Amino acid sequence: MGYTLKKGESSDYIYSVDYRSLKVDEEEEYFDFFSSSGWAHIASEGDIHLFRAQPNTNPIYSDRDTSVEKYENSARSMNYFAIPFVLITVLTWVVAIISSGKLQSILLTIAVIFTVIAIPTTMTVIATYNNKWKVKEKNGLVNLLKTILVLIFLIAVLILLYVNGSAVNIFAYMIVGAIALPTAIWAIMSLYQKMGEKKAKGIE
Repeated sequence: MGYTLKKGESSDYIYSVDYRSLKVDEEEEYFDFFSSSGWAHIASEGDIHLFRAQPNTNPIYSDRDTSVEKYENSARSMNYFAIPFVLITVLTWVVAIISSGKLQSILLTIAVIFTVIAIPTTMTVIATYNNKWKVKEKNGLVNLLKTILVLIFLIAVLILLYVNGSAVNIFAYMIVGAIALPTAIWAIMSLYQKMGEKKAKGIE
């Protein structure tokens, strides 16, 4: 859940992350495969493996099948944590909403803490499936996912406008923020990137 930076000589590298559960007897062959393709193993944490290479090195996942495999491995490793945690978070919110007094205050605090972890985890899983479906060219599922996120956002806004209750409102605020904030960041970064591309073309 973190990294350490070490000072070294200035170099230009590209990085790649791979998600794969390895048995002890599979590790050597797995890392040799990356090494033979020009990718040096930097570090591993659980099922997450970090590699680096010189610029213009061919990506490991260069075709459709291997790209799909990458996203499936990523989704599988995330699901083991995400699904149980999200269910526990939802259960905590339900109990907090139907309870009262000090118990509700305690459960609300726990539910908020759980939600702060559950929402980014869920968004990561959603993004992984979205990328997998894009590679598979399943545009219907990609559009369905976007529609579901918009509907969840609209439901949360309606709850804020028409439903009274501190627990429900806190939950709705968190949902609105979880969707609105990343969307705003994405829009700003996309605009910034387009402006940079136009500027680069103008220089040329």
